[in-house]
Amino acid sequence: MAPCRTFYPILLALILAYPSMARHKLLVFLIDGFRFDYINDKELDLLPGFREFVKSGVKVDYMTPDFPSLSYPNYYTLMTGCEVEILGIRPKYCREYYNFPSDANFTRAVNDALQSLRNGDADMAAVYYERIDIEGHHYGPWSDQRKNATKAVDQVLQSLDQKIRDSGLKDELNIIMFSDHGMTDIFWMDKVIELQNYIDFNDILQMKDRGPVVSLWPVEGKLSKVYNQLKDLQHMNVYMRDQIPDRFHYKKGKFVSPLTLVAEQGWFITQSKETLPFWNNGTLPRQGWQRGWHGYDNELMDMRGFFLASGPDFKVNFRSAPIRSVDVYNVMCEVLDIEPQPNNGSWSRVECMLKSQEQSVTLDRYLLMLLFTVAGIWV
Repeated sequence: MAPCRTFYPILLALILAYPSMARHKLLVFLIDGFRFDYINDKELDLLPGFREFVKSGVKVDYMTPDFPSLSYPNYYTLMTGCEVEILGIRPKYCREYYNFPSDANFTRAVNDALQSLRNGDADMAAVYYERIDIEGHHYGPWSDQRKNATKAVDQVLQSLDQKIRDSGLKDELNIIMFSDHGMTDIFWMDKVIELQNYIDFNDILQMKDRGPVVSLWPVEGKLSKVYNQLKDLQHMNVYMRDQIPDRFHYKKGKFVSPLTLVAEQGWFITQSKETLPFWNNGTLPRQGWQRGWHGYDNELMDMRGFFLASGPDFKVNFRSAPIRSVDVYNVMCEVLDIEPQPNNGSWSRVECMLKSQEQSVTLDRYLLMLLFTVAGIWV
């Protein structure tokens, strides 16, 4: 019987060492306003942190956001996989949000996330970074200010791998990075559609937003009048609710207005130039012009975001075809080994980036054969 007693510790050691038997943890980075080509091959030469991350995992060509290509609609899409419905996701713990976050805040948030994962307080932690979006709005998508913000993220990535090793999480932590939308150049004051020049605002009960997408609620009985006054304007499409293109997955939303205005890329819709959203740049009043914006047709290349992933569940140095923001939820559920809720994402678009199920089955069979072989030797 002594040989059998020797076998059991070997069996236990093999089971404990087999990585697929334990659920992996997940660290998520949501980088606001990060356009897909901010890390094209040319830019990666100047971003060693991103470059090494790409080599270690998966890089998607680009990710198409939901329409409108704004932050909040896509936050919900990314976390639920749904174009409209919100499934009630609630975080257990959040750090304080800063209106003007610093790079030091970002670094502390990453350290806090790793500590929570290491201590077993969480199986998933998410870190949000807004500065790239802010600089893209203020100075433009290819400005030095936006590039410097990207370099700040790169600095964190350069030290991330060592922090993960120091935390003892190297073999059990997946990392996913993505953005909510891209960014495009706008031409302040040159490409503005002033609605007050075409409609009487006494006919408008409510106007929501300004920029690429504007929602109008005309006074009862004025819908046809307002529509006819706007429908032939250049550089803008005007849709009755039932005319909104199906590909937007938008018109069935319960908050959609009777009229939706969608500007051409680079154009800005507002009531008047006096109501343009200037920002305080420390100079004279109303001198802080915006140079970048998002929210346009989500199929435009400049609206497309990025997606990177690395870790034990992802392939190494793998380039993936484009995906959509609705697909990310399924990826997160898969690596966390939880059952996804009904969603609009496509598994076929993302399964290629994960280590194949066939490999897992082969490894299972190999382990089983190994255990039987060891048992045969010792019994």
